[in-house]
Amino acid sequence: MDAGRRGFLQESVLAVAGAGFLSRLDEVSAMQRPVTLTESLGAQATGASETLFIGTDREGEGPPPPADYDRLPLEWNKRVVKRFKQRLADRDIEAFLVRDPLNTTYLTGYWHTTTERPEATFMNADDEAPWFLYPGLDRDLVRSWWFGGGEMYFDYHHTEGAFPHEGRVKQGPKIDLFEFLLEGIRKHGIQGKKIGLDGELYPSQLAKAEKILPGIQFIDVSDVLMEMRQVKTPEELALWRRSYLYQDRAHAFARDYILNYGTDVTDYEVAMATTLWINDQLYSDLDLADGAVNHGVNSRVAIYVRAGPVTGVPHPNQPYYNPIGRGMALQVAGISSIGGYGHENYRPFIIADAGGRFDPHMQKLWTVSRNCCDMQRELSAEGVTCSKVAYEIHRYQVREGVQQYIYHRPAHGAGVEGHQSPYVALGDDTVMQRNMCFSEEPGLYDPEGGCGFNWSDTIVVGERSGYRMSQVPYSEEWCWIRL
Repeated sequence: MDAGRRGFLQESVLAVAGAGFLSRLDEVSAMQRPVTLTESLGAQATGASETLFIGTDREGEGPPPPADYDRLPLEWNKRVVKRFKQRLADRDIEAFLVRDPLNTTYLTGYWHTTTERPEATFMNADDEAPWFLYPGLDRDLVRSWWFGGGEMYFDYHHTEGAFPHEGRVKQGPKIDLFEFLLEGIRKHGIQGKKIGLDGELYPSQLAKAEKILPGIQFIDVSDVLMEMRQVKTPEELALWRRSYLYQDRAHAFARDYILNYGTDVTDYEVAMATTLWINDQLYSDLDLADGAVNHGVNSRVAIYVRAGPVTGVPHPNQPYYNPIGRGMALQVAGISSIGGYGHENYRPFIIADAGGRFDPHMQKLWTVSRNCCDMQRELSAEGVTCSKVAYEIHRYQVREGVQQYIYHRPAHGAGVEGHQSPYVALGDDTVMQRNMCFSEEPGLYDPEGGCGFNWSDTIVVGERSGYRMSQVPYSEEWCWIRL
């Protein structure tokens, strides 16, 4: 680790982690030969744990080569908007208005932070670029990407004519920003008599729309957008795969850290060390353009480690701060994204007791949950319903006698927002389509026994079976460790 990076760590984490942290971080870091993006796309394993990575090649479908871009290009967004407009044309709709930030980002590539400040995107069928409602603090972000005009308000709450950044400071009653939006659309102009909307309007909003835009009908087209977002394009999957390059390396780093320092450290330290190390690798590879807007958008790796009783709860409400000990369950969990694309990657561990033995009850729960992961991958084929996959997994769990340890459905759909419909759940009869993405979480939990085992990855639906994005093993060799 170079002097600059080490100095940063000394300033930011030494007081938190305690004595010895930097030396431990340096030692494990030295085991992971730094690689550039170009090298990492086809690099050989570098650390002790990375030598155990599984290959991504297999018969049938498999993950695509990782992208060499940091975010989806604007041309991709323009193609998506064109497809969306074609779908709307089938419903005789010539304009659309989206207010959900996820839909704005998906269609236009405009990444922004969601707060109480409303933002919206409007386009006519013949518009070459989107029209926006946006707050003043985002003016540089929105105008520097794909911008076809819009209406800006200063902030929430806004009063008419008050724009301090232009030297106009005044007080007054707050304006109705929904009416402000409709007035802006009216001035921009509307093709046809229908506007496709990603949702429904409240009765009070409908009254305002009828007053400002008389004769215009709002049609809920949120189903069209969700269907489009659920089925990923090759470009999305390639970017998704790239994010897993870093998450896989993070898992190897965390495992090496645990194997090297075991009972001398807390789960919190392992998580912090791994997060610092892998994000240093990630951000060194990205084109950040010295902090310029629209570069490196929504890119990060977050690692969480929990050891002992806290593993026995699906969604703990207590901190992950426990000394790692023998005879414990332990989980390394990660979430990664590059340009907004990526997802979860969890692996549960069993740590042998002082005599080198693995607890039989833990082995049972671990093995059954691991087998459920394999079942989900094999069952995730085009034409299969989500409920069918859930049914087969839950039926297997019950046959194995672990029903009391079941706390949730096997998986959820995966998208930019994390959880996305559809769901691998008994009540979801959605038919899987090729290139849909799902988590992989048939977890089993024993809060009384102080242990739990939950996995995750990205399962991509294929023609005959699914495939995974990660190269981190699901094996006893990886997950059953002795300290």
